[in-house]
Amino acid sequence: MNKAKLNLKIQRFFIYSILALMSLSIIFIFYTLLVNSSRQHYDIQSGFSMFFGGFFGVNLDNLLANDNINVLGAMRNSLFISLSTAFLSTYVSALTAYGIHLYKFKGRNFIFVFILAVMMIPTQIASVGLITILYSLNLMDNYAVLIIPAMAAPATFFFIKQYLDSVLHFELVEASRVDGASELKIFHRIALPLIKPALAIQFIFSFVASWNNFFLPSLVIQSPDKRTIPIVISLLKSSSPDSFDLGPVYMLMVLSIFPMIIVFIIFSRQIIKGITLGSVKG
Repeated sequence: MNKAKLNLKIQRFFIYSILALMSLSIIFIFYTLLVNSSRQHYDIQSGFSMFFGGFFGVNLDNLLANDNINVLGAMRNSLFISLSTAFLSTYVSALTAYGIHLYKFKGRNFIFVFILAVMMIPTQIASVGLITILYSLNLMDNYAVLIIPAMAAPATFFFIKQYLDSVLHFELVEASRVDGASELKIFHRIALPLIKPALAIQFIFSFVASWNNFFLPSLVIQSPDKRTIPIVISLLKSSSPDSFDLGPVYMLMVLSIFPMIIVFIIFSRQIIKGITLGSVKG
């Protein structure tokens, strides 16, 4: 017993040490980003510093005063697209997973395998065909073409489907039907509350993926007032050498991270609960 306890303590020590190092490395990256956002261009180029500078306000003013980009407008656009995408993709995936999980019909297994097979297609390859269709239909420069296709999220569907297999039993659904509940009412009142942790996890994953998405919006968005944050960051980084300033670049990166942190804080409890419960099926 003593040897087993010693081995367990050693294993925990190594695991906790690795997790601590990973956490510190992530915190160090965020700290460096905050420090550089408060330094001027030449100080940043001179090398790393552990101490904050006095140019936080100057960099923020220079960023907001840039006539070539609209930072606040880009954040508003990204927030609208990301929230819409996260909500719709999570809801539609949950509804699809609920139907595949609950109903027995011909072709059910084929549909399930087909959805999983779509996960193997790279987004960039699928986007080429989408862009060709959008050009032919004259649907470019439209937020809808960024939101509606994102509703089909195979990875989100698969995660929620596996979660439903663990928590939603047929007896509970049958009892609700006996009580006179409609199918949609059962989905909204019974299924969705049971899978709240899974929904929270997939919501934040979808939000972050949409917020950081650069490839498709850069091909679709053409109007300056419809640009998203990743597009604005790329424009700021590719400015002419005479006017290039690293201070506002780091400041924009700091501003672009805050919405993701806020979303994570809101759903953090559900995320931790979902990872804990979802990892132990049955």
